[in-house]
Amino acid sequence: MAEAFHLLGPMGKTALIDLLRRESLGVTFDFHRQRSEVLDLMKRYASVPMSFSDACLVRMTEMLPNPIVLTTDSDFRIYRRFRRQTVPCAIPARARPD
Repeated sequence: MAEAFHLLGPMGKTALIDLLRRESLGVTFDFHRQRSEVLDLMKRYASVPMSFSDACLVRMTEMLPNPIVLTTDSDFRIYRRFRRQTVPCAIPARARPD
């Protein structure tokens, strides 16, 4: 959520707050229960380097049946869920390198 607020900036902040208030979005990820897996991902991708938020997102994709990550971060093309599967992503066209 912190990264979403950062990326959306001041103009998107109000809309995101409204979605949270209406409970259209929620945060159910419990880092304490996923600590080992998240930290293992950060260690595995230390050369990228993988941020804490990226590791949490990759871990979340491992926990959901049909995940998709909306991102502008091209590192998600490198990351793998369950060590071998690509992370299902939607990367906006203008965020893709030419």
